[in-house]
This record gives sequence, structure tokens and C-alpha cells, in this order.
Amino acid sequence: MKYIRWLSFVMVFVLLSGCAGKAAPSALTPINLPMGYVANVQFSPFYVGKERGYFEKAGFDVTFDYRWETDGIQLVAAGEIPFAIASGDQVIQARSRGLPVVAVAAWYQKFPVAIIALGNTPLRSPADLRGLRIGIPETFGASYIGLRALLKAGGLSEADIKLQTIGYTQLAALTAGTVDAAVVYANNEPVVLAREGTPFNALYVSDYADLVSAVIVSNDTMVREHPKEVQAFVTAFLTGLQDVLDDPDAAFAVCAKYVEGLEENAAAQRGVLDTSIEFWRAAHLGRFEAAAWEEAQKVMAESGLLEQTVPIETLFTNKFVK
Repeated sequence: MKYIRWLSFVMVFVLLSGCAGKAAPSALTPINLPMGYVANVQFSPFYVGKERGYFEKAGFDVTFDYRWETDGIQLVAAGEIPFAIASGDQVIQARSRGLPVVAVAAWYQKFPVAIIALGNTPLRSPADLRGLRIGIPETFGASYIGLRALLKAGGLSEADIKLQTIGYTQLAALTAGTVDAAVVYANNEPVVLAREGTPFNALYVSDYADLVSAVIVSNDTMVREHPKEVQAFVTAFLTGLQDVLDDPDAAFAVCAKYVEGLEENAAAQRGVLDTSIEFWRAAHLGRFEAAAWEEAQKVMAESGLLEQTVPIETLFTNKFVK
């Protein structure tokens, strides 16, 4: 079945390539793009890219796939889909297991994980984490890597804290007093607390470590054999991203078509968008820095999350970022 899907995908590209220099093809390449989360204003660059025809101009009919069980990395590695949204740690883990995935464009330029505590618990530096009961959604992925990076910055180890797996109940756990601090996404829970007027303290991973975050991922075959298609998709995404940075008001309006109930919770969701934008800004959108991949792989290796380390240059490419 995987072979048939990939063969069909390649045939579409052959047909499109044969139309070069002729009239634009009537059929677009369909893509189910795994988002890794529910519909949210954080995906505004993709919504803008679709709504303004950037993906269509690039030759793609994009459908957003919000199913939690969808493993974008596995599908891309198997050649069943050409692109997915993924975190840098997923790319590193996949590559360490021999999967032929590669990051082709950076999205987040700063790692969006933080540790927060209510106002009566000081968090002046990572060293203040010593002895605290810290809640975390899960002991893998970006949250865990962010925690380990902050512990390292404070000269601490996991043995110096009381770590509790609490799922995505961070604010409830903090309010109930079952934890002293919680690992959160910096563009989510802090925005909620600020809007509520609840005093809190925070340590932002990006202030202490340069780690790679959310990326657009493809595979070795696409990069090697279909670079024009990869370039077109990356350009469409980056154009949508630039539009959001240039005009957040218009981008937020576009999100209303894709995010159910946005109007009823507009103020809070606008806060999420504005905060997210600050994690996306860069002098050179889409570009990767090798140092961020090196640091991320080092933290993961020290945390026992990797089967083996891999050459940094195999994890990403900047060839599609103008």
C-alpha cells in the first residue's frame, strides 16, 4: 500500500514536470498536512498561505490534518506524504533511528517552552528549580528537552527536583498546589495567566539555550529528486509567515475561518497569536543555525533520548531558503 501511494505521488510530479513551459496544470497535488495539534491561531501562516493561494500557486491542494494519531514523521519517512510539521527533536530522534527525514525550513526561531510558577514561588534563575515539585505533560518531546536544558543551565540534574507527570493540566495543578512549578508552552499558559491578572514567575528556555523548535520536514528522496516541489512548498509557507508578521490583524481574521469558536474567545486567542509571532521573528525567515541542532542533540543525548547521535548536516538543509 505504501508503495502504491508513493508511486501515485511520484506520477503526479512527473505529470506536473511535463507541463513545464506550458499552461498551468489543471490538477493540483493533494497533500494532507499533519499539524500535530488542534486547529489554532498558531497555525496562521498555513491558513494565510492557503487562503491567499500561495500553496495553490505552488501546485499543492493542502488539507490540514489535525488527527492526534497521525504520525507525520513516520509518514514522511515512508514516502506516503511529502511534508509535515514537526519539532526538531522529532527529526533528531527519527534520523538517529535511520529514518530518511530532513528539515527543510525553520518555523519557530526561539524554543517556545518555559517553566512557570505562581507569584509566591520565585524563579529568578534556573538554579531556583532545586527542590521544587515540577509538573510536566510527559517525559519526552519538547517539554522534557526544555526542562533538561533549564536544569543544565542551573547546574542541576533531574535528581535535584521532584518531577511529576501531570498531562496537560499545568494550570489546574498549579492552582491546586499539587506542584510548585510546571513546564508549559510559552505562548499559551503564560498568556492565559497574564490575561487573568494572576501573578506568576517564569523561566524561558530560549533565554538560556538555543534549541531548534518547530520545522517543516520532508525526506531525502524529495530533497534529492524533487527539489523544485520542495522549494515551491517552502516558499509558499514562508510567504504566508511573512504576511502574518507584516499584518497580524489580517492574519487573525483569516484564522476565524479555520478555528472554531475564535470570535467567542478572541482576546485570549489574539494574545496567543501575538506571543507566538515573537517566537517566529528572524532576520532570515526559514533559515537554520547548526548550533541550535548541535545543542538540541547534545541535550537529548545526555537525557538518554537518542539511540545514537548523527552528523548535524544530515538533519537540515538551508538550500530552499532564499
